[in-house]
Amino acid sequence: MTQIPPAPALAFAASDRPEAQAARQALIARYGAVPQEQADVIVALGGDGQMLETLHGNLRRRTPVYGMNRGSVGFLMNDYDEDDLIARIVAAERTVIHPLQMDAWTEAGEVHTGLAINEVSLLRQTRQSAKLKITVDGKVRLEELSCDGCLVATPAGSTAYNLSAHGPIIPLDARILALTPISAFRPRRWRGALLSHEARVRFDVLEPDKRPVSATADNFEVRRVASVEVRERRDVALTMLFDAGRSFDERVMTEQFTN
Repeated sequence: MTQIPPAPALAFAASDRPEAQAARQALIARYGAVPQEQADVIVALGGDGQMLETLHGNLRRRTPVYGMNRGSVGFLMNDYDEDDLIARIVAAERTVIHPLQMDAWTEAGEVHTGLAINEVSLLRQTRQSAKLKITVDGKVRLEELSCDGCLVATPAGSTAYNLSAHGPIIPLDARILALTPISAFRPRRWRGALLSHEARVRFDVLEPDKRPVSATADNFEVRRVASVEVRERRDVALTMLFDAGRSFDERVMTEQFTN
């Protein structure tokens, strides 16, 4: 694992929010900046959406990203403070995450591929509930799930949409994926499943003409899908940096004891 140098070259990425843009200008004036392709660390300014956008934008170089909260939701971000930024980054704890790959086949036979750091989700497109068949590692586990949708979440994404859908919070080192229904109607008592990170999940859309479904990998959406396959990309490793004593694991633990 590449070590961060004592005086790392920094690049800054900010959301469109005025406070994020103002923070970017202030930090550049104080610490200087280089283009992202030359940076040792990218500082993301905004909310969790900006962190995800920055990670997606650096899938090729996989530069470590240190986030500071200048947005509405900041679970993936550190507290904003202009002082001692270099020291905080050098002392930061690393969190390595692996995204999911979504392969989605449309009703027209087209194939679309996207990567998801948080989750791959399927959602109904109309007032009609979605009907999905779920297969795990080649074995059909649910012949028919009537629902608003269903998702597969990474441990890093388990505190996001997955948690809102009453899915489990997963420690990063658990090597587990969450398969979570969204407003399941039948079977009504099915609450989802925990799967090995090596599992391959396939969704087949039943009655796609009557009950169209979209599939989304983070912010990449495919409409009117016929089937979707999801698997972890262990060969892709992305690094987030958190202030010492405020690691992602500690945040996950704290979240489980928060009302």
